[in-house]
Amino acid sequence: MTAALIGVPGAVAMLMGTLCVHALPDLPTRAWLIGLLAFAIGLLSLPRLRLFAAVLLGFAWCALRAEFAMQARLPYALEGQDVQVIGSIEGLPRQREEATRFGLRVESAALAGAPVPLHGLLRLSWYDDAPASLRACGRWQLRLRLKRPRGFVNPGGYDSERQALERGVIAVGHVRSDPANRQIDTAAWCVDGLRERLAEAITARVADPHDAALLRAFAIGDTRGLDDEDWQVARINGVSHLIAISGFHVGVAGAFGAVLAWLLWACWPRLGLAIAFPQAQAVATLCTATLYGILAGGSLPTVRTLLMISVFALTRLARRHGAGLHTLALALLAVLAFDPLATLAPGFWLSFVGVAFLMICIERGTHSMRGFLRELTLGQLVMTVALLPLGVWFFGEASLIGAFANLVAVPLVSFVIVPLCLLATLALLTLPVIATPLLVAAAWLSHLQWRLLEWSATLPAAHGYLPPPSLWALLLALVGALWLFLPRAVPARALGIVLFLPLLWPRIALPAAGAFQAVVLDVGQGLAVIVRTRGHVMVFDTGARFRSGFDLGDAVVLPSLHALGVRRLDTLVISHGDNDHAGGAAAVVQALPPARVLAGEAGRIDVAAEMCRAGQAWRWDEVTFRVLSPAPDEENGTRANARSCVILVSGTGGRLLLSGDIGAEREPAVAAATGDGPPLVLLVPHHGSRTSSSEAFLDALDLQLAIVSAGWRNRFGHPHLQTVARYAERGIALENTAVAGALTLDFPATAPPRLAARERERQRRHWRE
Repeated sequence: MTAALIGVPGAVAMLMGTLCVHALPDLPTRAWLIGLLAFAIGLLSLPRLRLFAAVLLGFAWCALRAEFAMQARLPYALEGQDVQVIGSIEGLPRQREEATRFGLRVESAALAGAPVPLHGLLRLSWYDDAPASLRACGRWQLRLRLKRPRGFVNPGGYDSERQALERGVIAVGHVRSDPANRQIDTAAWCVDGLRERLAEAITARVADPHDAALLRAFAIGDTRGLDDEDWQVARINGVSHLIAISGFHVGVAGAFGAVLAWLLWACWPRLGLAIAFPQAQAVATLCTATLYGILAGGSLPTVRTLLMISVFALTRLARRHGAGLHTLALALLAVLAFDPLATLAPGFWLSFVGVAFLMICIERGTHSMRGFLRELTLGQLVMTVALLPLGVWFFGEASLIGAFANLVAVPLVSFVIVPLCLLATLALLTLPVIATPLLVAAAWLSHLQWRLLEWSATLPAAHGYLPPPSLWALLLALVGALWLFLPRAVPARALGIVLFLPLLWPRIALPAAGAFQAVVLDVGQGLAVIVRTRGHVMVFDTGARFRSGFDLGDAVVLPSLHALGVRRLDTLVISHGDNDHAGGAAAVVQALPPARVLAGEAGRIDVAAEMCRAGQAWRWDEVTFRVLSPAPDEENGTRANARSCVILVSGTGGRLLLSGDIGAEREPAVAAATGDGPPLVLLVPHHGSRTSSSEAFLDALDLQLAIVSAGWRNRFGHPHLQTVARYAERGIALENTAVAGALTLDFPATAPPRLAARERERQRRHWRE
C-alpha cells in the first residue's frame, strides 16, 4: 500500500468513502461493487489519484460488506416459520425471571426436514422454562420462530436495525416448545466458558451483589448484573465507557505487560543480549493486551484498542517511531479494513475522535507530578467538551458533569480498580486463595465510587437532552471544540463556544395559533401519540411495559419527546388500563411529571389520575380538546376497551379523533358526539380489529385519512383484512405505523390536515427493513 494511503490523508479519505455508504437508502448491486473495488485498487497506481482512489476503496469495501451482511439475513419466506437449528451459544446467556436471552451461532438449519440457507448470529429468547444447562459454549438443537431484525423507527431513540447490521445479527426470535429441543454437547474449552466460570468465582467471593456485578464488568466485560438504573447513572455522569471493558482498560492491561517486561529486564539485564528491551516491551504489551481483550469477550472497543496497540508494537519491532496522529491513522485503516461496518457504532466515533482531540490539544513533555495532574485534568475537560457533540448526535443527550465525574472515576477505575481486578483474575486462574482479598478491596472502592456517582446523578442540571442536530451543526460544534483547545497562540479561542450554539439551541418549528401537530409513535402492538400546539403538549397513551423490564415509555415516548424539544408535559391521557396503552405511563410521569393526568380507567394504571369523562374540555392556543367518551354512567359494568377515553382535538383547519380501543358498540355515540367541522383524521379504533371500525361508524364520519397503530407481524392480525377492506371501499387512505414507522400529521390553521412524514421514509437507510 502506498505511503499516501497509509498516512492521515489516506485514512481520512477512506473513512469519507465509508461514510458515504451509510447515507444511502439502498445498496448498489454486488457485481457493481466488485467492479468498483477493482477499479479503485487499479487507481492506487496513479499518484495524483490516490486519495480519490482511497475514497472509492472505502465506499466499495464498506458497501460490499454491508451487502453481504444484508443478504445473510433470514430469508423472508422463513419469517413466522418453525425452523430447526443446530448451533453454538455465543457470549454469556442473560438469565431473567421471564426469559433467558442468548446468542446462537448457526451451523445448520432445516424447515420441515429440508435444509435452508441460514448462517450467522441469532439473538434469541427462551421464555419461562429455559433449562439450567443453557450455558456458554453449549451446542444445541432447537426449534425456533424467527424474524428479520426490525425495530421501532421514531423521531428519537435507539436504532436496533443499525446495531443488528453492525454486530452481524441475521435474525431474532424465540425458542418454541418441542421435545426435540436438546443439548448436543459442550465444547471442551472456549473463552466464554472460562468467562462464565470467572464470573461465578467473583460472585462467590463478593458479598454485595451490586459490587460483584461491577467487578464482573470491570474484570471480564460481563454486564449482565447491571440494570437500567445503573446505566442511567453512568450516562448522567458520562462514565459509561468505564463500566464495561473499555479500550482504556485494555491499554492498562498492555501497560501491565510493559511493566512486567521492565521488571524482567531490570532483574536480568543479560536478557538484552537476546532481544532488545524496546522490542521485548512491545511484544509483552501486545501479548498481555491481547489475552485480556480475548478474556473480555472481544468487544468492538477492545478490538479497536488491540489494533492500535498492534500498530504501536509493529512500529517498535520495525524500529520505527511514528507520530501520534500517524499511528492513529494506521489504527483507523486497520479497523476500516477489518470491519468497515464498525463505523455504524457510536463507540467507534467516541474512541477515535476522543483520542484525536487528546493528541492535538494536550501539550506533552513534562514529567513532573504537576504536569501529570494538569494533563489528567485538562484531558477530562477536553474529552467532555469534544465528545459532547457526538453524544447529542448519537444519543440526544449530554452529561454536563462528565468532566468532573471522570476526573475522579478515570484514575480510580483505570489505575486502581481495574489493576486490582486484573490481578484478581490472574489469581483466580493460578492461585485462587489470594483472589479474595484483591476482590474485596476492589469491591470496597467500587462501592464507594458508585455511591458518589449516584449522588452526582441527582445534582440539578447534571444531564440534559437535546433534539437531534443537523450534520452541519455537529461539524460546527466539533470545529468549535477544537478551536477552544488549540495552543494559546491561536487568537480568539473563546469564540469556539459560539460554534456550539446551533447544536445547543436548535431552531424548533412550532405550530401557529389554531394549528397543531400529532406524532403517532411506532410502539409496536400498542399506542402512543404526541399532540402539540404552539405552547402545550399532550401525550395520549404510552405503549407497553413488558415483563423483561423493557418499557416503551422510557425507550420510545421519552426519547421522542426529547427529540421534539419538549421540556414540559401539560397533560397525559391514558385511554384505558390495558398494558399496550398504559404500561409506559409510570416512566413518562417520573421523567416529565405532567400537570394533569386523565385516564379512562384510573384504578387500573400505575400513576395517580383523575377519571376521563365525556364533557371535559380545555383550550390551548386556539385549539380545543374535548372528551367524547366514556359517559359517567358507563364507568362500571362495561368492558375495558369500551371505557376508553376518546378525545377530539379541533384546530381551525382540521380535527383529530383519538379513539383508544373502542369497539362497534361505542362507535355510534362517538360518531354522534364528533359532529361536523373541519376535515377529520381518525386514529383507527382498537388497532384495526375486526370488531371495530364498523360500516356505520365510517359512514357517519367524513374521513380522508386514518391511522393504524399496530405491531409488525403481530399475533392478533391487526389491522384485520375485513377492516382494511371497509376503509378501502370508502376511499379512505389508511396508514400503518407497522409499515411506515412513526407518522407525523400536520393540522395547519388555514389548510386541511396532511401527512407530513413517514419516519421509515424520512430515515431511510440501507439497513432498514
